[in-house]
Amino acid sequence: MTAQNAAPSTHPAATSSATSSVASQDPAARPNILVVMYDQIAAAALPCYGNRVAITPNIDRLAAGGVVFDAAYSNSPLCTPARYCLMTGQLPSQTGGFDNAAYLPSTVPTVAHYLRHAGYRTVLSGKMHFVGPDQLHGFEERRTTDIYPADFGWTPDWTQSDERIDWWYHNMGSVTGAGVAEVTNQLLYDDEVGQGAVRALHDAARADDGRPFFMVASFTHPHDPYVTRRKYWDMYEGVDVGAPRVPVEADPHPHTRRLMAVSDMANAHITPADAQRARRAYYGNISYVDEWTGRLMDTLDALQLRDNTVVVLVADHGDLLGEHGLWYKMNFFEDAARIPLVFHYPARFAPARVAQPVSLVDVLPTLGAMAGAAPAVQPLAGRSLLGLLDKSSAEMPASDTPVYGEYMAEGSVAPIVMVRRGAWKFIHCPADPDQLFNLAQDPDEVHNLAHDPAHADTVAAMRAEVAARWDLDALDSAVRSSQRERHFITQALRQGTFTPWEYTPPRNGSAEYMRNHLDLNEVERLARWPR
Repeated sequence: MTAQNAAPSTHPAATSSATSSVASQDPAARPNILVVMYDQIAAAALPCYGNRVAITPNIDRLAAGGVVFDAAYSNSPLCTPARYCLMTGQLPSQTGGFDNAAYLPSTVPTVAHYLRHAGYRTVLSGKMHFVGPDQLHGFEERRTTDIYPADFGWTPDWTQSDERIDWWYHNMGSVTGAGVAEVTNQLLYDDEVGQGAVRALHDAARADDGRPFFMVASFTHPHDPYVTRRKYWDMYEGVDVGAPRVPVEADPHPHTRRLMAVSDMANAHITPADAQRARRAYYGNISYVDEWTGRLMDTLDALQLRDNTVVVLVADHGDLLGEHGLWYKMNFFEDAARIPLVFHYPARFAPARVAQPVSLVDVLPTLGAMAGAAPAVQPLAGRSLLGLLDKSSAEMPASDTPVYGEYMAEGSVAPIVMVRRGAWKFIHCPADPDQLFNLAQDPDEVHNLAHDPAHADTVAAMRAEVAARWDLDALDSAVRSSQRERHFITQALRQGTFTPWEYTPPRNGSAEYMRNHLDLNEVERLARWPR
């Protein structure tokens, strides 16, 4: 059953020539799609990836009945660039999505555009960190504002690489101040996100326009600060939440040193007790978003929509949680870059685990293939995973397809690129020494093999692949040019009257519930589901 009744559609998107052929297909072939997105959950923090600490019964059930990707990656381990990768199917070098103040042009098609074009109702509840005046990017409805700024104020400056900007860069107060609170900025936000997503499911089920839905419920937890409600803190009373496995190196890599400076880690004294509190609160917040995940599944069940709804669980990036002496993300170490990715749709996909590396840019072409969307109108970095989800599909991707990553935000001074091919991970930056890790033999990435003569051929091959794929000089120039433009525009727009770009969800009280210009019988019919 789709999120619709038998009434004929009068919505323009469902009757236009561009979508009418798609909309007339068998509804069972066009499932509803619910993406539940988390912020800063490392794959290794979840039991479905082997973690023995987190309490996540709802995520566990979806993973047990779904397809779990064991080597899914964030293409750019920072909030905005990662989300642009998911939304566009393209890398930051293609879209200009370099950092957390990066503008996404309205001319770049997103997964919301593709699915809306295919006749889907497209809804966002929660964080996506769009920057610029377009705060919808293909979503027909947005149920909340965003938690982070929509302007260019968070633009890094590579010409001042040694400068720390404390009012918006990370610092270690999230770790030293970890603990319990009933109300925080982020808890207030995610309560609204969850409620908005539940209401959006109710509205989609009751809609009369005949369209399936594509909905994203995007939570900001367990992103730092590491503060959780007492309820979730107490769930881990007496539980060994572990300690960082990998200590800081005696001679850290230059990018590690820069991250320590950018986030003020070099000047902070983090005690073992601080780390324990931070990790306990982090796990508490994972349990918090797991609870919201369960409520969304219960809502699908109550609306009789679960059987024909694809549920996708995903995160934008992970969290280092003290590994390698680092916290947060902004690095291609596994704890920052490897993310959970689960597709749950038992009607079509048998439970399975997939070892082949995949990434966020693969989400758009995969969902587009499920929805019967139009072919991509711009080159995509991602590819459909439908062949890995549905073994009967003819769209089986090559087993040696690599995953690519790019990082050009705070803590970098030149483009950093990553290649994950088979067991190998290669990280290259013109300003830094190379890094090469064999993840099969060294999952904690403590042995950099880039300067080992025994692996010179592998390094040479990886360097050749980087040179063939990227013009790093041109990319460096593009990043610096973008930074200059955005810094200038920010200064200009702060003169005189400031017009913010933040999104305020519209609300029309005259059309809600019962009003005298409405027919009560029709109001009650439309409000009830099942009818």
